[in-house]
Amino acid sequence: MNRFQTLVAAAATLFALPVFADANIMIEDAYARTMGGVGTSGAVFFTIMNHGADADRLIDAKSDAAQKVELHTHKDDGNGVMQMLHVPEGFPIDAHGMHALQRGGDHVMLMGLTQELKDGDPVTVTLVFEKAGEVVIEAAVDNARKGEGAMMGQSGHMMAEPASE
Repeated sequence: MNRFQTLVAAAATLFALPVFADANIMIEDAYARTMGGVGTSGAVFFTIMNHGADADRLIDAKSDAAQKVELHTHKDDGNGVMQMLHVPEGFPIDAHGMHALQRGGDHVMLMGLTQELKDGDPVTVTLVFEKAGEVVIEAAVDNARKGEGAMMGQSGHMMAEPASE
């Protein structure tokens, strides 16, 4: 990453403002990671805050940046191997609660990128909530960002980061 790309990625992270879905749902700290190149995969991470008195649910995500977009999570297969799973029912967000989509856990999976995405490039994603409706967010690609406990593997899926990091 050159100096300009580093500055753009840093500025996008520092000056990212929360996105409000409605009076109750707020999206914070959105960023994306990619394997690079057209046809590869990536993921989008963010935190959903529900300031309302009623629970809501993230039920879908869409983006022109990928051929296929799904809500994903990781699950231990019982043998210590983490599996990537599509979560068609989505992610609940409790009333007055939050739900973090983060590396090594729940996330929006981008499969078959339609364009090459480099550090600092924006990825537009439409989040679909059961009650709040559609919310459009932009997540800057930040491949240098340290994760919350995971990293992207050769397959483009998230894997646990080594404990030494």
